Amino acid sequence: MFEDRPDRDAEVVFVGRSNVGKSTLMRELTGHSFSTGKKPGVTRQPNHFDWNAEDFVFTDLPGFGFMSGVDESTRERIKTDVVRYVESNAEHILAGVLVVDGKSVIDVIDRHSGPDEIPHDVELFHFLRELDVPAVVAVNKMDKVDDRDERLNALCERLGLYPPWQQWEPETIAPISAKRGNVDALKESLRHHFHAANRDDLLKFVK
Repeated sequence: MFEDRPDRDAEVVFVGRSNVGKSTLMRELTGHSFSTGKKPGVTRQPNHFDWNAEDFVFTDLPGFGFMSGVDESTRERIKTDVVRYVESNAEHILAGVLVVDGKSVIDVIDRHSGPDEIPHDVELFHFLRELDVPAVVAVNKMDKVDDRDERLNALCERLGLYPPWQQWEPETIAPISAKRGNVDALKESLRHHFHAANRDDLLKFVK
């Protein structure tokens, strides 16, 4: 179990595979850099960025899934810790942001789909929803995607959402390019969920 969570009553968590751009996204949203390892899987503890006055925290959870040079037992432990963290704090989480790589996510999901296997991204999306945590899929690196609508529709299908993808914005699907500074769709999603939770005092963080 991760320790040292700030005692805050409202939280947004960021989850996703390694190398999908979560730290870059956090920097865009907060204006602060977050330490990352030189290779995937080095970060094993959450990065918190909190505002005491508003009783609110952004939490970037460690990346999961395949990581070069990281053994399977360690990968599974990280995933278990992420799941337990979300489960333990679900009542405080206003949104769970699943960050995926728009260019590779379909291939990754299809590669790990089988009779005895559920892809991590799909599993985590449904896990958030089962906990009644509003799930937002931040589809990152969309600047590298040519077939935007086709790709987003395919992602919706694999998540069990009916296309077209546009009917799921802003509350569930948010196409972004964090490295380009284009995170407006995610901010709109978070504004939607903050308002739904009667936390309009937090809207200033996602203008």
